[in-house]
Amino acid sequence: MASEDWKTRITKVSAVSRTPEGSACLVWIYPADAEMGKRLKLEKEELTIGRGSDVDITIDRDSVSRRHAKIVQSGNQYAIIDLGSTNGTYVNDEPISERTLRDGDLVKIGNAIYKFLSGGNVESAYHEEIYKLTIIDGLTQAHNKRYFMEFLERELARVSRTGRPLTLVMFDIDHFKVINDTHGHLTGDAILKDLCTRIFTTVRKDELLARYGGEEFVVVLPEANHEGGLEFAERIRHLVEAEPFTFEGDTIRVTISVGTATTMGETVTVTQFIKEADDNLYAAKRGGRNMVVG
Repeated sequence: MASEDWKTRITKVSAVSRTPEGSACLVWIYPADAEMGKRLKLEKEELTIGRGSDVDITIDRDSVSRRHAKIVQSGNQYAIIDLGSTNGTYVNDEPISERTLRDGDLVKIGNAIYKFLSGGNVESAYHEEIYKLTIIDGLTQAHNKRYFMEFLERELARVSRTGRPLTLVMFDIDHFKVINDTHGHLTGDAILKDLCTRIFTTVRKDELLARYGGEEFVVVLPEANHEGGLEFAERIRHLVEAEPFTFEGDTIRVTISVGTATTMGETVTVTQFIKEADDNLYAAKRGGRNMVVG
């Protein structure tokens, strides 16, 4: 997925090093950026959010309207109100006109996502969120590439000692650039998130789903042999193809191409193992897409 350089510019609201107990804040969790994790105190009774220069919280991004939304405080309650924005304001993936915020809510402005934290545990919740940002992709809630690489290295060391099987499944969305170009990046982001939601239903606790980059994902399957890995790959391929994705009135059919690699305990490096799965993924694309090669 094409990346866009952007930043959140704070004018009348500043990022703070400490949020007092009992207050509330927004934490930037997506897109990944050098400023990801920045915390914004909600100290005023009313704060406007948008792309213009006359707002309290400025998000410098094309998908954000000049005056997009506002947050209003009443006692210990905080409500977010959409200001007739072009792309809408979302709370927990639901479009809203006005919504009272609860601790942990995800607020999406354009395709910028913030997490709302409030109550007496704000400080500890903030530090927990910062830790999550080091291992979890803020959009899809899959693990990130950094965590995947560490997890795979541990698993390969384990199978080298025990001789047990391990399969790596790598897949990406077919013609994803066309989807973005035709329907927009907000739709693309929604598809990435919904795709992971579907695949999470098939991933067990000892397995790992991670976003490898852009529209490319990996699943690590401990104890899965070659046949088991292919069966899992076919299952997720069908899961994605079977039901079209919908967002903002658009209905889009999506398919994935999948490559697998399996070791039965042979010594193999992380790089070699990923390359084998990646080569099979691109063989699936060359073979016509919407298929599994392993």
